[in-house]
Amino acid sequence: MGFDPAQALARLHASDPVLARLIDEYGSPDFEPDASRAGNDHYAALLRAIVGQQLSTRVAVVIWGRVLERFGGRPPTPQQVLDDDPELLKTSVGLSRAKVTYLRSLAEHVISGELDLDHVSTLPDDELIRELTAVKGIGEWSAHMFLMFQLERPDVLAVGDLGVRRAVQIAYGLDELPTPAALTELAEPWVPYRSVACRLLWRSLDNEPA
Repeated sequence: MGFDPAQALARLHASDPVLARLIDEYGSPDFEPDASRAGNDHYAALLRAIVGQQLSTRVAVVIWGRVLERFGGRPPTPQQVLDDDPELLKTSVGLSRAKVTYLRSLAEHVISGELDLDHVSTLPDDELIRELTAVKGIGEWSAHMFLMFQLERPDVLAVGDLGVRRAVQIAYGLDELPTPAALTELAEPWVPYRSVACRLLWRSLDNEPA
């Protein structure tokens, strides 16, 4: 992890009284890497993100398992994705036609060098988000999640995440969900640890009545 969680929490506690209350009430969020995280294989992480879009966690795990099975128990390389028959990939794995298109778009961007995953750690957030969202099927939300959880960047604000927006509405007593622009302005005091603030906000929702 490229930052000190304790230092981040102390900074947020001092900079925003609402976040201070959340920290006092709920403690630190979990900073342990997700067990499903793809380590340093950023391509596999993006493959899995595309495969799992708009699916329940359980179904996403099943479909991802089928992808691995089709390619000998390992995530396919970009060339393997392009060499596979799109129709057979769709029917054998259970992917939608759109998702097969997205996987092929990702493979094409990696092979062409338009998306250089070997050097993502050297790119600033904004530049990397532009490169990621140039791939069909990777939107701003997916790019933010990749930066936040795969690369563990400390200052990503998931402005399009419904959970973050809902948590802000509750914690700050707003009449409606904040717009991305309003959330960006409200989150200014959280810099340079907006990713940590998002984790705090998600954690606060776990304690809301169902």
